[in-house]
Amino acid sequence: MLFNSIEFLLFFPIVTFLYFALPFRYRWFLLLTASCIFYMAFVPVYILILAITILIDYFAAIYIDRSEGKRKKIYLILSIISTCLVLFVFKYFNFFITNINDIAAFLGLNYPFHILHIILPIGLSFHTFQSLSYVIEVYRGHQKPEHHFGIYSLYVMFYPQLVAGPIERPQNLLHQFHQEHHFNYTDVSQGLKRMAWGMFKKIVIADRLAIAVNYVYNNPGEQTSLAIILATIFFAFQIYCDFSGYSDIAIGAARVMGIRLMNNFDRPYFSATVAEFWTRWHISLSSWLRDYLFLPLAYFFSRKLKKESYFRMDSNQIIYALATMITFTLCGLWHGAAWTYVIWGILNGIYLVTGNILKKPKNRFFKKTGLKKFPGLIYTQGLLVTFGLICFSWIFFRARTFEEVGTLISGLFNRWEFSGDYFQRSLLLGLDAKGLVTVILAIFILVVFDIMQTRKPIQLMIQKQPPLVRWAVYFVFINVIFIMGIFGGTEFIYFQF
Repeated sequence: MLFNSIEFLLFFPIVTFLYFALPFRYRWFLLLTASCIFYMAFVPVYILILAITILIDYFAAIYIDRSEGKRKKIYLILSIISTCLVLFVFKYFNFFITNINDIAAFLGLNYPFHILHIILPIGLSFHTFQSLSYVIEVYRGHQKPEHHFGIYSLYVMFYPQLVAGPIERPQNLLHQFHQEHHFNYTDVSQGLKRMAWGMFKKIVIADRLAIAVNYVYNNPGEQTSLAIILATIFFAFQIYCDFSGYSDIAIGAARVMGIRLMNNFDRPYFSATVAEFWTRWHISLSSWLRDYLFLPLAYFFSRKLKKESYFRMDSNQIIYALATMITFTLCGLWHGAAWTYVIWGILNGIYLVTGNILKKPKNRFFKKTGLKKFPGLIYTQGLLVTFGLICFSWIFFRARTFEEVGTLISGLFNRWEFSGDYFQRSLLLGLDAKGLVTVILAIFILVVFDIMQTRKPIQLMIQKQPPLVRWAVYFVFINVIFIMGIFGGTEFIYFQF
């Protein structure tokens, strides 16, 4: 079931009304049933796959808590392997078999393996990571195992964040299902506003930008250099508005019921470095990778490497580089079973490692040249460079094949002209003049709102206005969504992951 669908417009108020109408002891069952219905609206049979991972990690956490020493670690390893095996079969098996077949064909071997004709279950990567965080936290002693099977199932399946996050931690979410949440006007008001803002991002900005992006990326060999640049910038805003829009709707829907989900985005394109970008973009995933992959890897390498210098890098830089490159290679693979995603992850890892190496020399340069006295100029330069690097990496993320990547990158440089017809073809990108103006205006509204948010939350500014002004703002905003939005029930980009 899509958030931007008629079905959800009926589903959400009914579930919310029943949630507050039912006695507290029945609410977990209502939410679990609603989550099953929500998930089964996509491919009903795949609820069984979700049930398997729930059963594995539910019992694994209990046995981990009861065990000590090696036995405790064995249960953890078995849980991780079992859960990841489900993910591997459905998401990565065909990818690896295809690559093995390609290698075999290159070597002249004629024993091809057959791929599986299966569809990737919606949100499998997300609830796999959420389940893994639970058993890991139980193993580390940071979370007691949940003995109520229904509550644990709800933790994995809670419908607002089931298919595309945020990827929650048990310490934040589990205990909330044991708490009674009463109807609260502030929660309902703030939640609905957040949902409306997310819907604006999705159907007004992201879905309209998708028209221009698809026009260019579906036919990269026929596009001008300027068109490729504009489409890539548009995709940066499309994927941000699409994914953060989903997160806003999920966070808002949970907030209406009094349940707090973690924030998943924090104005990432205002970052001055790629490292900062990854603390603001898909925060639930980047923090998951930091806590469960990067830090353990860094600790492992720190035990193996001595305090020596190699190629003018100290051991800390080497440790950071190794842990970062492994983490972001796997981050790319997590996003999709394709080499384009892997290269996208590697490229972001290279950005981070390079930025870490250049951090001190760059600071010395700013100090010696006197630029340190102009922090605004340094920030602006950093913001533009970071945005450019991230946009370039999005080419690998959006393109379907390496051939398309090559066509797009070569097209950035060798398809320039200076004529009126060239600029007309380059600017419209499959849109009419009205559509282009709508896109630019919507992005402008987004940027202005994000800038205002850095100073003072907009919701607080609106709340301080007289009731007539507040409701006029809400009325105008809702009408903007209906007038400017594209109501096609388009799936969210991250559903494929």
